[in-house]
Amino acid sequence: MTDTKPLRIALAGLGTVGGGVIRLLDANRDLIARRAGRRIEIVAVSARDRAKDRGVDIARFGWVDATAKLAEADADVVVELIGGSDGPALALARATLAVGKGLVTANKAMMAHHGLELARAAEGTGAPLKFEAAVAGGIPVIKGLRDGAAANDIARVYGILNGTCNFILSKMEAEGRDFADVLAEAQALGFAEADPSFDIDGVDAAHKLSILASIAFGTQPTFSGVEAGGIRDVLAADIAEAAALGYRIRLIGLAEAGPDGLFQRVHAHLVPIDHPLAHVTGATNAVVAEGNFVGRLLFQGAGAGDGPTASAVVADLIDIARGEYGAPYAMPTAELAAPAPADSGGRRGRAYVRFTVADKVGVLAEIAAAMRDAGVSIESLIQRGRVGDGSVMVAIVTHEGPERAVAQALQTLRGSASLTGQPLWMHILV
Repeated sequence: MTDTKPLRIALAGLGTVGGGVIRLLDANRDLIARRAGRRIEIVAVSARDRAKDRGVDIARFGWVDATAKLAEADADVVVELIGGSDGPALALARATLAVGKGLVTANKAMMAHHGLELARAAEGTGAPLKFEAAVAGGIPVIKGLRDGAAANDIARVYGILNGTCNFILSKMEAEGRDFADVLAEAQALGFAEADPSFDIDGVDAAHKLSILASIAFGTQPTFSGVEAGGIRDVLAADIAEAAALGYRIRLIGLAEAGPDGLFQRVHAHLVPIDHPLAHVTGATNAVVAEGNFVGRLLFQGAGAGDGPTASAVVADLIDIARGEYGAPYAMPTAELAAPAPADSGGRRGRAYVRFTVADKVGVLAEIAAAMRDAGVSIESLIQRGRVGDGSVMVAIVTHEGPERAVAQALQTLRGSASLTGQPLWMHILV
């Protein structure tokens, strides 16, 4: 080892990931020291409950009652694993960087909302700021974009960014079950929280997408510019219909930067069966980046859990131990463009629109007329038998056209007595 002085760590948060970091540093201590060029040692910890049994020995570490005081500990780097966009996590991050200590975090919400501020603070004191674990767990996608693909002009970045949603959708796909049933199973297995809103409504994926977009395109992270939607309204019948058409349904986060601004959206998509993302199942994450020289890059692996996320945290610590860190968002904050949000209405593409309607004469004509008047060209229209409440399912696949035309048609149909539920609009990934 080139430096016998250890890298001293103060660890905030001793939940699933915090315990995983301790176990990983214990299990691979010698290997990590050889790769880092020095030992990495935890010297102080903080959490809500000191007495809680976490399955790891924390008595060997100094205990700090007030989390924010970890910034004052005799440590080189603070690892923040508390979570939450504000509150104690943000207070600790600000205090840590203000005194010039390194910060490693897995906190996607904090980085999505306050990443630019924290990056500027890190620049001001010369402190490292690393957050590989904030996106896609153990998959080194941030490092891949920031370092491995640094010479490329990235056209777009997109992927499956939430393991809970992917578990639910692929389970529905494999077993023909409806959303609510599979969600309950996911909660029982620990794949979904008691309140799953952040996951199933697309907020978690939107946090991650805003971080990826900033690194991929050299723009300031703008979570407020992400259009976020989820999977609550996907029916087993939609998944069956998509399969019949040659697609699988996945929640996709997609970002593109162009002359019209930065487009960022999380939305359920129909993914062609021959696309790699169609074959990502279970709680796995996958990210695709398209560079002008490197072509299509696919990053895939475990997107959550104590082992994968701890792996990403410790990888960041190894980089800091080596002295290998640069601008958090791949370039100085002064170089990050302030992007204008692109108008999604002008985007062109094909769509799948599903209606549940009353079983009566004239309904199909009403839907077709609304599409015609809005300028939507229909590629196929399929009517299936009754669903649970006696309604009939009608699915439309459109030809390529502007998104605002589909939005206009749905607005025309809003409140129609023929519709027994809200339409479901999903984009077709190309």
